[in-house]
Amino acid sequence: MAKKPATAAATTLTVEQIGSPIRREGSQRETLVGLKLNKLHRTSTLADTPSVRGMIAKVKHLVRVVSDDKNAAQ
Repeated sequence: MAKKPATAAATTLTVEQIGSPIRREGSQRETLVGLKLNKLHRTSTLADTPSVRGMIAKVKHLVRVVSDDKNAAQ
């Protein structure tokens, strides 16, 4: 039986909050908390998944993607 190939290296995104959630919808505030951000200039490193990408798209005016790293085990 053939062996399965090794899984692809997990990619991560580093996101920084650049905007305040003051006077924004509650769902946008909750999205920032879900991204582990709640104060200006905080950064968070998250797995690059479709759900995280969707959360970033929802608050794209409040966050900035600092880096789009690929964690390769070399």
